[in-house]
Amino acid sequence: MAAAMLACGVLASAPAGALGASSAPVVSTGGSSNVSFSSALLYGYVDPNGLATGYVFQYGTTSGYGAQTPLAPAGSGKSSIKLSQTVTGLQPYTTYHFRIVAVNATGTSNGRDRTFRTAKVPLSLQITSVPDPVVFGSPFVVEGHLFGTGGANREVRLEANPFPYLGGFRAVGNPEVTDGAGGFSFPYLGLLENAQLRVVTVGGTLVTSPVVVESVAVRVAFHVARTRHRGRVRLYGTIAPAEVGALVGFQLLRPGNSINEGGTVVKPGTLTVSRFSRIVRLRHPGVYRALVKIADGAHVSAYSPPIFIR
Repeated sequence: MAAAMLACGVLASAPAGALGASSAPVVSTGGSSNVSFSSALLYGYVDPNGLATGYVFQYGTTSGYGAQTPLAPAGSGKSSIKLSQTVTGLQPYTTYHFRIVAVNATGTSNGRDRTFRTAKVPLSLQITSVPDPVVFGSPFVVEGHLFGTGGANREVRLEANPFPYLGGFRAVGNPEVTDGAGGFSFPYLGLLENAQLRVVTVGGTLVTSPVVVESVAVRVAFHVARTRHRGRVRLYGTIAPAEVGALVGFQLLRPGNSINEGGTVVKPGTLTVSRFSRIVRLRHPGVYRALVKIADGAHVSAYSPPIFIR
């Protein structure tokens, strides 16, 4: 029976003395080391008593165990040797029971029960902003997760450092509490220029997310008006915020590419809105858009919504 258990790798207690208890393995459960949040190295001692012997470590969250390492050889010597195996796939911050079990042709020996506790998963923050870039004056969302043990129901705070990124990070709005999976979402209204963003924990050990940059694209309105000259139209529009001196290009959209149909320079308008206008000869009817190129660092370039021109 013991030989059959060795062959299939399933260990069960054999009746004491069934095949000569004096020759059964002598075992002693050792300790544990290299304990992380998901694995541990387990130690034990086996004296094979001169017979070919195999051993496993049984482990689980109770003294009923429920899992075991693969059957491994312990040799056939006549003295105690130290053995070890690594267990993986463990749950973080959890107490586990374990013992060493050895079997040879005369019987099975169980070591005493011992325990170890897995480590906490270190907390870490990951965030993203959606959409990026955001059109000037439009809302966006900063969302993410607080990963690790204790990441659920934890207060986190959104912070921003606007362009030119010299003022330092300041809190935006009120803290929020992560959900049961550590997730969170911050709505953001009224971002006026490009900004560095991060999320930090509130209270306890400080955890800070990587910094992401949310870009603010200028808002471009684009229109067309007929002129008294056949084949010529006036292309005009506004840009918010005001970007006097920016370059505007007019593009005819075609499948797979676009064709440049001229451009102009942005002129002053009001304190908050600048303007552009140019009369052009259209060679082709179709769908057009305006591209406003920004190079001031505070905002990014943007396209207008497309319009159809006959």
